Amino acid sequence: MFSTSKKENQKESEQREQYVYASERIEQKKGLLSHFIYFIAGSIILCIINLVLAIGIEITFLNYNWFVWVTVLWGFIFLTHIFNVFIKNRFMGKEWEHRQLEKLKALQEKRILELGKKVNAKTPILEDLNKEKNLAPNKEI
Repeated sequence: MFSTSKKENQKESEQREQYVYASERIEQKKGLLSHFIYFIAGSIILCIINLVLAIGIEITFLNYNWFVWVTVLWGFIFLTHIFNVFIKNRFMGKEWEHRQLEKLKALQEKRILELGKKVNAKTPILEDLNKEKNLAPNKEI
């Protein structure tokens, strides 16, 4: 009466999975945009602190003020974030995870079967043991 076909359940499951994946991607891109805004605002603030307010003006490294090095380091971290969101996800996204999961499951099932065969070969099954010893079930007296 209320049953749905297996295909409909699978379709709903796939749609739910696609929705979750899309939500995760949106969150990643939103985080990247936030990081970019913080990077720009932070770089401007560091520049103002160093050049306008003259805080730490004497601190230099290789003839560059400290805020330049902080901004370059932060820029490198931002580029790493871009790489993770747009490039790494393309190669190691949900499909890659699914393939790896299936490979590992198949390998694990194969190992379990091999171990089961070894166990069965080394230890006789209880029923076979009872037949060999001609043991009768215990009867109450």
